[in-house]
Amino acid sequence: MAVDRRTRFPDISSTAWEHPADRAALNALRRIPGFDIVLRKLVGMFGEKSIRLTFKANAVRVSDKQYPWIHERLLRVCDTFDLAEPPELYVSQTPLVNAGAVGLDNPFIVLNSSTIEILDRDEVEAVIAHEVGHIMSGHAVYRTMLFILLRFALTRYPLAGVAVRPILYGLLEWSRKAELSCDRAGVLAVQDPEIMMGALMRLAGGSRGEDLDLDEFIAQSDEYRGDGDVLGGVYKLLAALGATHPFAVVRVAELRDWVEGGDYQRLLDGDYRTNADDAATPYTEDLGDAAGGYAATIRKLADEVGDKIGNVTSRITDGWRNNSDTEDD
Repeated sequence: MAVDRRTRFPDISSTAWEHPADRAALNALRRIPGFDIVLRKLVGMFGEKSIRLTFKANAVRVSDKQYPWIHERLLRVCDTFDLAEPPELYVSQTPLVNAGAVGLDNPFIVLNSSTIEILDRDEVEAVIAHEVGHIMSGHAVYRTMLFILLRFALTRYPLAGVAVRPILYGLLEWSRKAELSCDRAGVLAVQDPEIMMGALMRLAGGSRGEDLDLDEFIAQSDEYRGDGDVLGGVYKLLAALGATHPFAVVRVAELRDWVEGGDYQRLLDGDYRTNADDAATPYTEDLGDAAGGYAATIRKLADEVGDKIGNVTSRITDGWRNNSDTEDD
């Protein structure tokens, strides 16, 4: 690998790149009645060892002897973020192009084998950085809880579904926002926004040996964001409700807004929050502001959806009345 000239971020706090909606959604999630109780019950039921065995039983642990190029990229990401202890990383034989950071006390990364087949090596590094971002932000425990709910609790214990449904929907909403945070971490690590956006494009629809055009995907992202159809907002909202990740086109658009807004360059220039800052001034103090802004966004979206539904209803009613008047004539 060539000599690395990337900017390092000594003592950087994960709050430097976290999306405000991520922090606000997590704060709101913790306020759901029974959330802490359910978390403790699930952790006690499955335990750290059980979770690790579930993910590690059919995977290869990355090291300087197994997938050495992936190991080297992981070390570079951790060095960039000034992370002293790199997390364990495993490659699992899985056809779905994806990756994840899971675990409770000692989170680790699982990289699906198809991911290293579809993405180029720089894009794989961006995905690794994304997952390291999850670990540094403390997301892994909540992502693990979501995994347990989706894979075990609701399928093996369907009667529990009613009780945990508010928590599940809260986790899904937070999970989508957390992905936006860690896409930023991916960009900060590889220090080329197009690499991260290219990885998102291939995660959305890449195939082996196929060249894709990022400019075309960005244009597709703009079309999606700019869709002013009456029912567009309703469809987008309903389509995302049960998803753990935002749509790839939305993630690309969010990244572009962050980069073009100047925050990315500000961090590169060394203007970022450190762990020392967090210790001196607990970051929880600004969660209220973040939550307020997030709540305002949700209210705005709800109002827009309500208006659109009202417009559709009016059109249907007017059409029915006009049709009735014509028949009467």
